[in-house]
Amino acid sequence: MTIHVGILCGGRSGEHQVSLLSARSIYQALERERFAPLLVAIDRQGFWHAGSADDLLEHPDDPARIALREGQPRCWPMPDEQGGCRLTEANGSQAAIPVDVFFPIVHGTDGEDGALQGMLRLLDRPFVGADVLGSAVGMDKDVMKRLLAHGDMPVTPWRTLVRQDIGADTWDALRAALGPVVFVKPACLGSSVGVSRVESAAEFQAAVAEALRYDKKVVVEAAVPGREIEVSVLGDGPGGDAPPRASVPGEIKPRHGFYSYAAKYLDPDGAALIIPAPLEDGQTARVQELAVRAFQALDCEGMARVDFFLRPDGRFIINEINTLPGFTSISMYPKLWAASGLPYPQLLTRLIELALARHARQRGLERNYAATP
Repeated sequence: MTIHVGILCGGRSGEHQVSLLSARSIYQALERERFAPLLVAIDRQGFWHAGSADDLLEHPDDPARIALREGQPRCWPMPDEQGGCRLTEANGSQAAIPVDVFFPIVHGTDGEDGALQGMLRLLDRPFVGADVLGSAVGMDKDVMKRLLAHGDMPVTPWRTLVRQDIGADTWDALRAALGPVVFVKPACLGSSVGVSRVESAAEFQAAVAEALRYDKKVVVEAAVPGREIEVSVLGDGPGGDAPPRASVPGEIKPRHGFYSYAAKYLDPDGAALIIPAPLEDGQTARVQELAVRAFQALDCEGMARVDFFLRPDGRFIINEINTLPGFTSISMYPKLWAASGLPYPQLLTRLIELALARHARQRGLERNYAATP
């Protein structure tokens, strides 16, 4: 039986283009013997559109120019009478399109922060990746760090600010607490959007203004000297039958000062990706164990990429977790699994299988309660 996969992409966040790149890669790589892919694109105004990648995407081979084609019919997901879901065009001119499982790859705000996942739960449709809670805490760098620290896992030293916290002496206080070099980030965004490296009061003011364009909270992190190591995790969350497992680690050596948006998506030579990372056996086992612990501590499901710093003293520090990592041709998550013996198409198949199994478990839970005397 063919499984209809709705690849949700686009969205209204600063990572709109990254999402389109990821979606196109997934669309091309899905195994056609089992799956019928459909691009379900959310434009920058929040309207939904469905079709093939050729129908919906302009400049699909150009990371800097990829965009949704204008003028495409709008649609909206609706439950059907058979307990499934169909995409119905707003003007009713076309027959409804069935969707058996969604593959959300809407990076950033309203895509990987639990909002979209909550809507898919209301539709009672299977979907790939973390559920509402794991998505929300994984997206919020402040809450994420607090939970990891509570679980006795090493995290990058940080402070969290809102607009009202920022005054004339804020930079001096942060410098004293975190060191002379810091990174300023929106709390709830990814792909290095709005991230700045800061070494002076003037740079700090500009960096905070940039971060506050994207979020109400700003996370300021200490610059941790060391190597950048990443590990991909794949498996079930609580109550599942497939315990999470870790890929081989990879190492990133940025050529842009830090692993910026441009280095990740626009410049194919923006960073050297070394897979597997040249680590000692004990270090490999340690970072894989930490990656799985972080995955479980944050209630993740399906997939996540965990990013670390390896300090000169040999200690690993968790930088952050990404519950909806990039799936472009140069993204680390699929590359790490390919190096671990799970090629891209089979990885996508496994993620969809995990989503279908989780949905079946959820449907097996009792939802009605009748009190007895």
